[in-house]
Amino acid sequence: MNQIVPSTGKRGSQELASTEDHQEFVTMFIEGQMFGIPVLMVQDVLGPQKITRIPLAPPEVAGSLNLRGRIVTAIDVRLRLRLPRRADDKGDGMSVVVDMKGELYSLRVDSVGEVLSLPAAKFERNPPTLDPLWREFSSGIYRLEDKLLVILDVPRLLDFSKSEIN
Repeated sequence: MNQIVPSTGKRGSQELASTEDHQEFVTMFIEGQMFGIPVLMVQDVLGPQKITRIPLAPPEVAGSLNLRGRIVTAIDVRLRLRLPRRADDKGDGMSVVVDMKGELYSLRVDSVGEVLSLPAAKFERNPPTLDPLWREFSSGIYRLEDKLLVILDVPRLLDFSKSEIN
């Protein structure tokens, strides 16, 4: 039913462009929940990285890292979604690097899955039972055979203008 598109290793390039009837998403996992972002937003996928804390930054901003000479702001998606910190928060996990208006952001997640090509017709708006905060950061869902894929709205996820500092 769901088609897996093998990666060619060229992250962020146009080779996996969405078609009108299918959309491609990089999948990632946090607390066992599967999330997805459009493949064309992804610049890179990284393993554990050394992150430098930024003083006075919101808790969701894990810090910054150096990616081939560019400074990248690291966002802890767990904390952004109000999930508990990782028990073993020693920099493990993975990062999906996205480009937002010329700035690079590293979305820190537990793990990164595969690239899924899904029929656009199966996309659904957020159900009312989805956590209200998740609805705020999600553009919709896909109901897969055995799990729910929550599609993250990256611009809203990275918009800290409405964020409360705890």
